[in-house]
Amino acid sequence: MFDSSDHIHLLPPRRGKHKIFIGMAPGVGKTYKMLEEAHQLKQDGIDVVIGILETHGRKETAMKAAGIEVIPQKAFIHQNVTLQEIDTDAIVQRSPQLVLVDELAHTNAPGSPRKKRYQDVEVILAAGIDVYSTVNIQHLESLNDLVARITGVVVRERIPDYVLDEADAVVVIDVTPQTLEERLEEGKIYAAEKIDQSLKNFFRRRNLIALRELALREVADTVEEQANTANFLQPNYNIQERVLVCVSTYPGSVQLLRRGARIAHYMNARLYGVFVANPERFLTKEETLHLDTCEHLCQDFGGEFLHIKSQNVAQEISQVATNYHITQIIIGETKQPRWQTWFQKSFTQQMIDLTRNRNIDLHIISTDK
Repeated sequence: MFDSSDHIHLLPPRRGKHKIFIGMAPGVGKTYKMLEEAHQLKQDGIDVVIGILETHGRKETAMKAAGIEVIPQKAFIHQNVTLQEIDTDAIVQRSPQLVLVDELAHTNAPGSPRKKRYQDVEVILAAGIDVYSTVNIQHLESLNDLVARITGVVVRERIPDYVLDEADAVVVIDVTPQTLEERLEEGKIYAAEKIDQSLKNFFRRRNLIALRELALREVADTVEEQANTANFLQPNYNIQERVLVCVSTYPGSVQLLRRGARIAHYMNARLYGVFVANPERFLTKEETLHLDTCEHLCQDFGGEFLHIKSQNVAQEISQVATNYHITQIIIGETKQPRWQTWFQKSFTQQMIDLTRNRNIDLHIISTDK
């Protein structure tokens, strides 16, 4: 005769919830904000511990950590050097309600059970423990090449995009580039000997502006995707602006792309170009060169160019708008003679019909004949 309580322990623990504090650069206050929230939760009776904290010598951060239990780190010896890393096993054994894990993209010392710190976090979450963690936008895998182009720095420590996508909450810790520069100059981020070098390299104003935009946009995209998945948003409603320029074999397409790029810039929006090719029609050499020019121009503007084959151009563009969450579509005025519209709707009219009631703005641009 078995006791029904015998199988209770077989039930897997609920997965812990993961909250990520993300910023555009070191020094924006991610760790400080994480500690601030942890103190509040501790006052509310939540069992909070520090799994690992990287203060980088910042006194304000170290002082903010006072009063929160710290799980001792585990020592690893590599090439006669002792390195301290997060002790994941000790955290799981201690089993707090919430653990704080700084610098999610950190690479663990050789000999550690796991290569990356975010993998330690996954083990902790699987044990049913909630995690607060921090990371900078430049550590996101998909943005690595872009960050290198912006800053000239190749970031070696990275996390896969899914870590951010699967987080239960993502909070942007945002400050202005000017505020960050002031913190750097006051010695609140790095030691005095590193300040001038940092201001001339990674912390240049233009870098900080671009990284800030990346952080805000990335989180907005994540929130939008999660909201759409959970059906929180109305159908066809998008948080981020996205501009789609419809390119044809007509030379005026270059003008359309330039106009689209300006609109995207004003709206701080992503830019896309699309060409829908009739699979039964071969392009001439001139047309192929024209489309290559359009594609390169779109990419020069920081956009993505799409090649699609279909006999129904308007319907295919409508589908692209759905797939890419487009909010603005730019087309050229109809080139076909007026008498042809007696027998079938013009491309312009088809696009008006397809975008009606879809929260998409249609721009019909007159181009040079």
